[in-house]
Amino acid sequence: MSSSPAAPAASANEALAPVSTDRRVFQWHDHASLWFSLGVGLLVMQVGSYLMPALGTKEALIAIVAGSIVGAGLLGWVAKLGCDSGLASAGLMHAVYGRTFASLPIILNIVQLVGWGTFELVVMRDASVAIGQQSGVMTGAHWPVLATLLWGAVVMLLISGSMVQLVRKVIARVALPLVVLSLLWLSWQFLSLAQAQGLEALWTRKGEGGMGVFPALDLVIAMPISWLPLVADYARHGKSGGSALRGTWLGYALANMWCYSLGVLVALTLPSKDLVQALLLAQGGLIALSLILIDEVDNAYGDTYSGAVSAHSLAPRWTIRKWGLAVAAVCTALALVLPMHSLEPFLLMLSSVFVPLFAVILGRLAFGTNAPALLAQARKVNPVPVAIWLAGIALYHLLPMVSTALGAALPTLAVCFALAFATRPRG
Repeated sequence: MSSSPAAPAASANEALAPVSTDRRVFQWHDHASLWFSLGVGLLVMQVGSYLMPALGTKEALIAIVAGSIVGAGLLGWVAKLGCDSGLASAGLMHAVYGRTFASLPIILNIVQLVGWGTFELVVMRDASVAIGQQSGVMTGAHWPVLATLLWGAVVMLLISGSMVQLVRKVIARVALPLVVLSLLWLSWQFLSLAQAQGLEALWTRKGEGGMGVFPALDLVIAMPISWLPLVADYARHGKSGGSALRGTWLGYALANMWCYSLGVLVALTLPSKDLVQALLLAQGGLIALSLILIDEVDNAYGDTYSGAVSAHSLAPRWTIRKWGLAVAAVCTALALVLPMHSLEPFLLMLSSVFVPLFAVILGRLAFGTNAPALLAQARKVNPVPVAIWLAGIALYHLLPMVSTALGAALPTLAVCFALAFATRPRG
């Protein structure tokens, strides 16, 4: 998909070439609005509710704030790399891991993006049916199928247009104000409910155990980290690396904190209710949930667009637009047949791959490295970064066996970053 009239010809590999200066239009508020919008979602609230009742309220909020700051900071850092270099995520992978080996993490990225895109469609379908049933319609068995096809068609329609225009005109001007109003309304409703139930008792509530603060931190960090393979695909259209970092960090951190905390609040006040049903019980919940559901479309779009960019990097004969339509069609088909409700293992599995993957990329490319130059002279395989990445995956899975209280994401991130930085070529 071309993002402007000045886009490169279809025969060029857009994913492995820096975006030209005339196509760099995103300012910090564009990055912030995009990543706030992408950070808002029913899935985030759902995962936030999973922190209850294992953790106490204060422990859950500590994990949410710390995890959001760290995770969104990493997202912003990779955004800066993408903006400074003008390269998509696939280009960064080629520069670090080698032109041939990079195909493996790119394929893994496509798989996870198809998985996320499918899951988003399932979330939207289930929410749509719940809203319809609440309104007295959509009671037939055929409605889930129709809802899936409808949302799939919406994503395909969006992917056929301009990504840049979608971000600057639709998300920033329309979707963002509506979703902020919805979150404010829902927050007010559930805070009022918490006040009625005894706010002090809920605030001082102790956890039942089964999850420590550090494992909870891993679960919170897993959400922004799941976006790491996507962020450069958008940030490369920014005017400056600093604004990409600040906008992405601020936008996503605020959304992540807000949605995770709202999920905790819902779980505290209505512990026996499904999240969607609980939201519908709130006064005005039907309207608020509908607006959040509409905003959920940009999450599915984000997965589809980046999946298309990654696929285009491997097979440039198809344009990003054609790959986008294909990815959207596959996600829609999978959403019709696959059970996609096991969230926590999926998130943590993704972290085990992409935490060390991008820790190595940051260690190799941060602090002024010329990524396009590295890409131009990249070998087929860069053995040292590959070895560190693979060792990082092993470390991620080994750490919980050593200590369940330590967590896996932050230690793996630190070790892989340090090793990648220490072994980067000098001169």
